[in-house]
Amino acid sequence: MTMTPESIRATAEAFRERHRPGRVRGLLVAGSGLSLEVPGWERGGVVGLAEVFDFPLHELPGHSQTLTLWRRGGESLLVMNGRFHLYQGYTPAEVVAPVRLAGLLGAEVLIATNASGALDPAMAPGSLVVVADHINLQGSNPLVGEWGRDFGPPFPDMSAAYDPELRRRALEAAAAAGFAAREGVYCAMLGPSFETPAEIRMLIGMGGAVVGMSTVPEVIAARQMGMRVLVLSLAANPAAGLVDRELTHEEVLDEGRRAAVKLRSMLGDLIDQLL
Repeated sequence: MTMTPESIRATAEAFRERHRPGRVRGLLVAGSGLSLEVPGWERGGVVGLAEVFDFPLHELPGHSQTLTLWRRGGESLLVMNGRFHLYQGYTPAEVVAPVRLAGLLGAEVLIATNASGALDPAMAPGSLVVVADHINLQGSNPLVGEWGRDFGPPFPDMSAAYDPELRRRALEAAAAAGFAAREGVYCAMLGPSFETPAEIRMLIGMGGAVVGMSTVPEVIAARQMGMRVLVLSLAANPAAGLVDRELTHEEVLDEGRRAAVKLRSMLGDLIDQLL
């Protein structure tokens, strides 16, 4: 079934009726191999995404097709235990469906994590990049067509897409959690193949810090809906051509698992400050 603005609004109303989320404060999105918990909030129900969205889902290692409701009093947070990617065959509208669902339910903040390749050979695996800007090389935009008219301004300003105050707080929380952290530019490629050494040299020349295959569509949709955005990119491996070995998805998942404990601590501190 083709997703439309009307169908995602109906999805949001059905979710509100069935799960009674109360005041939805924000959406958290977990990247490859990452799991997110919210200290200080009570884990509510785990919802299968197939029960929420009416388009076919595609399995991907390191990404669970579930959403967890975390509750605190009459408030809730939606946590996506994985995400949708363009390279899996999803349309741009389907990739950002969780963002639009959260926005229609009242979410004010998007906090997204991802696993990425480091474009700086001095950046050790497990380093954290607080994304300050992005370069979209995926060849698509989730606001094309009717989607650019129905959920906010058709030409949203992206000059401060990544909220400066949230970035400042994230750097402080990362230091407290023991991460080697810096700000940088996230380069979004379509995938699913890893980049070639020539492409990596191009991205380095463009000022990129990390490269990945996700996140940017979600950021664009969130900004159109007026949500504040914070993106934390875990540099899971060096990019192609920076080391003399092949790159694998398993390497990305392993680094995400190793960082999970520190990331949970960091997010707990952040959410306490923000909400």
